[in-house]
Amino acid sequence: MPDPRATPPTRFARVIDTITTRSMKLPGGLPYTVTQGVRVPMRDGAELLADLYTPVGEVRGTLLVRLPYGRSVLVASNFVAPYAARGYRVVLQSCRGTFGSGGGPFEPMGREIEDGADTVTWLRNQPWFEGKFATVGASYFGFTQWALLLDPPPELVTAIILMGVHDLYQTAHGAGAFRLELLLSWHHQIARQERGGLLTALIDRATLTRRLKPALDALPLLETGERHLGHGPFAASYGDMLTRADPGDPYWAPRRLGEALERVRVPVLLAGGWQDIFLDQTLEQYTRLRDRDVDVALTVGPWAHGEGLGVMTRESLDWLAEHLGGEARPRSAPVRVYVTGAAEWRDLPGWPPPTEPQTLYLHPDEGLGIYAPSPKARPSTFTYDPANPTPSVGGQLLVNGGSRDNRPLEARGDVLTFTGPALTAPLEVVGVPAVELAHHSDNPHADLFVRLCEVDVRGQSRTVSDGFRRLSPVDGGGVVRLALGATAHRFAVGSRIRVLISGGSHPQYARNLGTGEDEATGRRLAVSHLTVMHGEGGLSRIVLPVMG
Repeated sequence: MPDPRATPPTRFARVIDTITTRSMKLPGGLPYTVTQGVRVPMRDGAELLADLYTPVGEVRGTLLVRLPYGRSVLVASNFVAPYAARGYRVVLQSCRGTFGSGGGPFEPMGREIEDGADTVTWLRNQPWFEGKFATVGASYFGFTQWALLLDPPPELVTAIILMGVHDLYQTAHGAGAFRLELLLSWHHQIARQERGGLLTALIDRATLTRRLKPALDALPLLETGERHLGHGPFAASYGDMLTRADPGDPYWAPRRLGEALERVRVPVLLAGGWQDIFLDQTLEQYTRLRDRDVDVALTVGPWAHGEGLGVMTRESLDWLAEHLGGEARPRSAPVRVYVTGAAEWRDLPGWPPPTEPQTLYLHPDEGLGIYAPSPKARPSTFTYDPANPTPSVGGQLLVNGGSRDNRPLEARGDVLTFTGPALTAPLEVVGVPAVELAHHSDNPHADLFVRLCEVDVRGQSRTVSDGFRRLSPVDGGGVVRLALGATAHRFAVGSRIRVLISGGSHPQYARNLGTGEDEATGRRLAVSHLTVMHGEGGLSRIVLPVMG
């Protein structure tokens, strides 16, 4: 019997759906209804709210989407309506403590394991449930899927995890320095998301960079961050993520779900972007599932976080048609990657593909070449001053991320660049570049940031890949090996390869104070003088994985 509470989408929702369908290049959809405010009981007595999207006509299967970002028309048009209009029933649920769901306040990623399991218990008892379901979602609602996969329910037949994180500690502290921009920006947005309507949200987005800059630049990080966030539950959450640097702290237990990667058996579709904040975890997820012979597929596009939704939605619909809808729509290959520079998609049997290493040596005259410099080559030096930290320009940022022109960054006195000659043939780099730096720091408290760039014939220097590492006192001298982010990029004929080196990337990573004080509470600053060797004292080089 039809649910009497179910209603067709509003006229505004239908207009947005039409726009979304066209922008995502989706096939035409069919009618669906919406049942709002369905109450889903949890084991502690709290009730979480969900909206139920039901196709008019045949239902091809049920999808579960759990997220903390509300159930508005705009959220639904991007993450729910594309599936409901193509035959799938969708349960769109607000996480605990958000948008009317009880049991608050919201504790980011703290209760998703239990709440996901309780939602499935409710789901299997619904009269309309046909006995199997899939999960789908991006970013935080990729994490809610891993939380469910920690103890996979038997009714789950497949999962689609787009730009999703499974280990929050690794994101927050894995490089040795706190991911300041990502986690303060995210807490800022989540703290304000239920204030006002659409206009307020658009204004907040337009002014986000300006609003955040004072808090990102000030010290100490804990005090200024909590003051910016208003000393409420979101300030407390930010403080926990910042100050709990020990991976064994009980706080991280429900937020580190690597064990789920060892338990999942159902087919999984993963997607990410070369400039995405969670790319390293997406690739880890793929590798670990593949090594266990799980049916796993991977798509990586030229995207920063939140981009590429059209491609990912189209691939998700094909994946659901095969694994939930009973329709044969096999992928062309297990792995699809977008080769930047070449502007083309490439099908691969796996990741990473076979490559040959090509070594380029850093020279003292800011050169980069296939031959090692003279044993007597002089070193290159620069000074890092945390009072004027080297800024982040694009890359894997939550706000204003992606490939950017690095010339303003390269013009700074605290940045070294090493540039090769113009290429006489295209060079395709696919995999994980690695840098080996023979270096010395007069301060044991120092960082290294390295970026691989392409300089085109007009002199514009664009980001290809980068990496960061907080050095420990034992890294003060000698050779440091730094793996950069994975990439698939074709350097064009006439372009030049450039390596950029600095002592930080602020505010992507919390600046190194140079004093050894706790990065959350420290105030004192000290400069670092860093030396990169080219001959006497060692050789510095970058090793590129090159396709034949």
